[in-house]
Amino acid sequence: MATKRDYYEVLGVPKNASQDEIKKAYKTLAKKYHPDLNPDSKTAENKFKETTEAYEVLTNENSRARYDQFGHNDPGAGFGGGGDFGGQYGGSVNDIFEAFFGGGFGGSGQQQQQAGPQQGADLRADLTIEFVEAAKGAEKELRFNRMDVCSDCKGTGAKAGTKRKKCSKCGGTGSIRVSQKTAFGQFQTVRSCDACGGTGTIVETPCSSCSGTGRVRKERKITVKVPPGVDNGSRLRMTGEGEGGHLGGQPGDLYIYIAVKPHKIFKRREDDILCDFSIDFVQAAIGAEVEVPTIDGIAKLTIPEGTQSGTTFRLRGKGFPKLRGYGRGDQHIKVNVLTPTRLSEEQKQLLRKFGESFGKGGDEKKGFFGKVFGKDD
Repeated sequence: MATKRDYYEVLGVPKNASQDEIKKAYKTLAKKYHPDLNPDSKTAENKFKETTEAYEVLTNENSRARYDQFGHNDPGAGFGGGGDFGGQYGGSVNDIFEAFFGGGFGGSGQQQQQAGPQQGADLRADLTIEFVEAAKGAEKELRFNRMDVCSDCKGTGAKAGTKRKKCSKCGGTGSIRVSQKTAFGQFQTVRSCDACGGTGTIVETPCSSCSGTGRVRKERKITVKVPPGVDNGSRLRMTGEGEGGHLGGQPGDLYIYIAVKPHKIFKRREDDILCDFSIDFVQAAIGAEVEVPTIDGIAKLTIPEGTQSGTTFRLRGKGFPKLRGYGRGDQHIKVNVLTPTRLSEEQKQLLRKFGESFGKGGDEKKGFFGKVFGKDD
């Protein structure tokens, strides 16, 4: 029985090699010994298996730790034995090579375009709405252009009374194999048939309305129901309103992106509404009941006496509806106390008398200067 070589030796890397170094070494050796590059070479095949087995062990954190401790004499389990060298990639030499180098040999890793019905493309449309419409919901008309199924040929592309025929170049498969010479040898790749565009069928007598494409550009008008609570960037999906399918395929979808216009008074913070409201200094001093705007109309707000400028009040349930849930947010109203700028002489005298009624500076003023100069009175 042949003695297994050290896995680090197989890959030509030191025992403290990083994962990137191990991967780089494996890629180099895999290219060198890949069976497709060395046909009928048993030595190359064995080298490739040995290299891949070493790579699988050393790129797995647990198996590498056990290997570093026990070597090839791990009492728990073996490290592949040279047979299952494709483990994490499904057991296929081609799958392993494809995982590293982006494509297999002989075309097995290539995806072929499927002949037959194809779903139409999805579309995007942008819809701008008002702030209040975002809060309450709305029905909006939206116009857009899309490729629709041709009504004359029903999407086949063939003139009425005729049919599509099987493509003679690809035999109806929609794909053809092409041989190429590369630095690694000669390989086959699979490509969509250029004669039928990968559909497997061709039109001999095209429909005059769509020129054989099966689709025509049309303007579409729909009514969009905007739900209450949407915000900037919200996306609505309209199933089946995208471009028409090809050869009987289902239509795509329409995705509508919402943009909300700024409001002159209100601002939004998640599901809450913010706004500023001005009151005069008399209302702030003795209190008052004022009318404030909301998205539902006018609401009454009680201003308690002694209210300071910048105080915020909350109206519960006057915000935005919760788009994914129940209930509504709140409205937060910040009051700003207005200071009069143009007073008559009589008004000034009244204010002076009003100020004098508090005494010389008043308690608040005395307390302020006491804090500044460290005095209690």
